[in-house]
Amino acid sequence: MTIWTCFTCGIEHPDTPRPPANCAICDDERQWVPPSGQQWTTQAELIEAGYTTHVRELEPDLYAITVEPELAIGHRGLLVRTPAGNLLWEPPGYINEQVVDEVRGLGGVAVISASHPHLTGASIQWSHAFGGVPVLVSAADQQWIRRPDPAVELWSGVREVLPGLSFHQCGGHFAGSSVAHWPAGAQGRGALLTGDTILPGPDGKSVSVMRSYPNRIPLPERAVRRIQDTVRPLTYDRLYSAFVVVDTGAHQIVERSLDRYVSWISGDLPD
Repeated sequence: MTIWTCFTCGIEHPDTPRPPANCAICDDERQWVPPSGQQWTTQAELIEAGYTTHVRELEPDLYAITVEPELAIGHRGLLVRTPAGNLLWEPPGYINEQVVDEVRGLGGVAVISASHPHLTGASIQWSHAFGGVPVLVSAADQQWIRRPDPAVELWSGVREVLPGLSFHQCGGHFAGSSVAHWPAGAQGRGALLTGDTILPGPDGKSVSVMRSYPNRIPLPERAVRRIQDTVRPLTYDRLYSAFVVVDTGAHQIVERSLDRYVSWISGDLPD
């Protein structure tokens, strides 16, 4: 039996003698299957190919977990340390003994989650490496769970996962797309972990929200407003996406960017 990993999205699939016929995540309009077709890999193959992991401090009590060479979507995992335990947010699709030891040295993992199905990676393997800790999945995205396991727990709306660390369901990219609010982040100014629920632009001064980023499918106004209304009451100055950071002024940038988004899709601005 083998745990199969989709080489395109990096998401683990159940133990089976042969790889699945397809990856439903990549078949969906928000993702893609390469022209060469569906490809699968395993942790053993990735180790043999020389993949490595790196743990790097981003700020006090926040660490990035990256894989080299870049695997699948190429997102980074984030480890948030709190006095009550650590959150592993959006773990990569690759895990080895080295990274388990490093994370254990930082206090281990108490709970695992992701902003949406694309970034769940090897969540169950990470959970098993730390004693079967809970893997929280938004109930609205239950159909996208690729590897069912007793560690999976469903949630919806707002959930305090650890004291001082909460999840907020925004919808948009996926029905269950969410953010993690960390008020102690950014030296007490607050930080928001958004994955692709809210994605910073390359200018560092804007963000966007989409049904599909790679396939350029926008969201309707009601979805944009729901995201905006969900995060507006939260106190945060810094925003960590799955790839980059908005270092300061993030709350104002999100408000301004989503207002602009609505103005364009509603036709309020000249083309």
